Amino acid sequence: MPRIAFKMHLHPGKAEECRRRHDEIWPELVVLLKNSGIADYSIFLDENTNELFGILHTDDPAALDALPQHPVMQHWWTYMKDIIATRTDDSPVTVPLQEVFYLK
Repeated sequence: MPRIAFKMHLHPGKAEECRRRHDEIWPELVVLLKNSGIADYSIFLDENTNELFGILHTDDPAALDALPQHPVMQHWWTYMKDIIATRTDDSPVTVPLQEVFYLK
């Protein structure tokens, strides 16, 4: 199952709010992500840089291309835009990460 990793920038002082919002993730967003083939999804925080690092497994990377058009995803981005760096459409500024090592 392919893995995808990326980073985002969290605004300073927003770590606890980010954690709280993800602890209370909307059930409809969970369903959307799982129905899009996402599994084993984690987000980590580097407290020194406020960088969030996400990694997820997906059975169909192409299915992720439809997520930005989904209303639930758009609503989540609007909900999160006050704590993470975003683009003009409220989508998070994400930087894909290249895998350099994996031990299975």
